[in-house]
Amino acid sequence: MTYIHERSDWPDFSWNMDRLAEPLALVRHKQGLLLGRMNALGFPVRAEAGLAILTLDVVKSSAIEGELLDMTQVRSSLARRLGIDIGGLAPVNRHVEGIVAMMLDATQHSAEALTADRLCGWQGALFPMGYGGTRRITVGAWRTVAEGPMRVVSGYLGHEKVHFEAPAAERLAAEMDAFLTWFNAPLTLDPVLKAGVAHLWFVTIHPFADGNGRIARAIADCALARADNSRERFYSMSGRIERERKEYYEILERTQKGGLDITPWLAWFVDCLGRAIDASDELLAAVFRKARVWQQANQHALNERQRNIINRLLNDFTGKLTTGKYAKLAKCSTDTALRDIRELMAYGILRQSEGGGRNTSYEIAIS
Repeated sequence: MTYIHERSDWPDFSWNMDRLAEPLALVRHKQGLLLGRMNALGFPVRAEAGLAILTLDVVKSSAIEGELLDMTQVRSSLARRLGIDIGGLAPVNRHVEGIVAMMLDATQHSAEALTADRLCGWQGALFPMGYGGTRRITVGAWRTVAEGPMRVVSGYLGHEKVHFEAPAAERLAAEMDAFLTWFNAPLTLDPVLKAGVAHLWFVTIHPFADGNGRIARAIADCALARADNSRERFYSMSGRIERERKEYYEILERTQKGGLDITPWLAWFVDCLGRAIDASDELLAAVFRKARVWQQANQHALNERQRNIINRLLNDFTGKLTTGKYAKLAKCSTDTALRDIRELMAYGILRQSEGGGRNTSYEIAIS
């Protein structure tokens, strides 16, 4: 098996621009419409939208690797770092903090040069305890010869299938120098295509002992932030890749076992980006609904209990809101809870859900 990085003309990538021109123009149009739509909104709504998208991006990028992060922790870490008030912050562990720090550095400082030290810092942030799973790994540096070949495998012990083998550790310094020189050079191709090439190139080199997939997606997000010319993120590429995980790994494997014409990979990447932008409508609809609720709520002199309950209902509340749940969450008597609820109903913020009697429950009235 000859891998793409073993070819004599590596990494002299090529692609068929005639095939990519139309989908690329369509996705750039979608980007422009979305950014124009968001820029017409006030800062609080844009901030809330960016927080929601970044939360999704962090959670889904880890989910692609089979790691499930606590969304509440991720959102709290992002909100604290971005200075956004979300009505109470959850405790956050070091691992989540590290992943959030990497993503924010990639997207909030996309114009800065990408360097070996910066990438090593990202990888170190992903593994603050120095372990990848249950094994100790090299952290904050390229993988070493002592760690042996870097292979992407699936299957159980004794029946593994090797999908890809990365360049030997001895090649990494030269390989990464070439990659970083190219990434930091002035643009000579569309920045969306550059994001796609960067993603593939980095994940093919696979320079770290662990974390390469997440860092490759962070690099792509960095390039896409440059393409948008914006620190704010309003679509999640990782969110879409997670939904198309099987296709993502299949196109990567085919490309890494193919030639230097990477048109199929770039076509998939561009189309996936278009689907990511389309999918943002659903997530942003929830943000716009929050804005409408608070616009209505801010017309009235609500007490702190009422504001906190509205915030919970709009964010992380599960199940149905009853008088008893309100009293427990707000740490007040049931009489006080019922009085608060009746006021919110009178203001048109809450309404009674279908059903009644002992099962009376309430929900946000504003769609």
